[in-house]
Amino acid sequence: MDTFSSMIIGAVDQIKNAVVKIDIYRSANGKFRPAGSGSGFIFSSDGLIFTNSHVVEGADKIMVSLLNENEIEATLIGKDPDTDLAILKIYAQGYSVARLGDAGQLQIGQFVIAIGNPYGYQHTVTTGVVSALGRTLQTQSGRMVDNVIQSDAALNPGNSGGPMINTDGEVIGVNTAVIQGAQGLSFSVNINTAKEIARQLIQDGKVFKAYLGLQLQDVQINEKVRQHYKLPNRSGIFITRIEPDSPASRSQLLEGDIIISFNDKPVSNSNELFKGLTDRHILSVTNISVIRHTELLNFIIVPAEKK
Repeated sequence: MDTFSSMIIGAVDQIKNAVVKIDIYRSANGKFRPAGSGSGFIFSSDGLIFTNSHVVEGADKIMVSLLNENEIEATLIGKDPDTDLAILKIYAQGYSVARLGDAGQLQIGQFVIAIGNPYGYQHTVTTGVVSALGRTLQTQSGRMVDNVIQSDAALNPGNSGGPMINTDGEVIGVNTAVIQGAQGLSFSVNINTAKEIARQLIQDGKVFKAYLGLQLQDVQINEKVRQHYKLPNRSGIFITRIEPDSPASRSQLLEGDIIISFNDKPVSNSNELFKGLTDRHILSVTNISVIRHTELLNFIIVPAEKK
């Protein structure tokens, strides 16, 4: 067997027993009726599962199927529609636990593997490469999901909530969406973001996140500009769009600016900005620095709590 195939098989083998199929049911006339399905993966030894918020939306009953065909009813721990993430819990045996990687180490062009249950075909494997990092994705409900990984790994209905893994078998994203009508565009929520969301949902049952009103993409900073200003970070966050009537629209930020510092701390990617926005003390006048063309500019912004 060729080396490339062996690498994929080895990575999938490490996580396959952690990937689950999720079926939801709604109550009607005293009976539970099927109302959709999706994917998920177990990420802790006590049976905690990542999936998408939209997969379990409106569910009266959630059933989880393991690879060994055991089906267990799950409890919803919490969900966050703004990142399209939800946490479930099962009480069972016969599964393994997915290893969570560090999406901050991802590079454009890196090979990735998606596992899920598209159209009910359990444990389907697809492959691709990372196409872009730090994207902002608008969901079908109109919500903006930050810090999304774009890849060309094929995703279909039913893949939602499944893992995106690297060739070491580590989860680097939670598959969340494909743009209808587009070819070769699929999206996964950065696992570093997912870890923070999980921490808050497990600890508090809800998520706090401040809001700026920006659509973003991670980019490299021009090396001459970086050296001229002696910047510690080699990359920044490109503002692709500013939402109307948002904290950003009331600031001096412009589309095309590259954010390099927030709250007096360097930020190299969307995940670092996201972490800064999960601090409740951030709801006040905050410094933000950007590169505009070749100028280094310092502004203030007042983040608002995302309701």
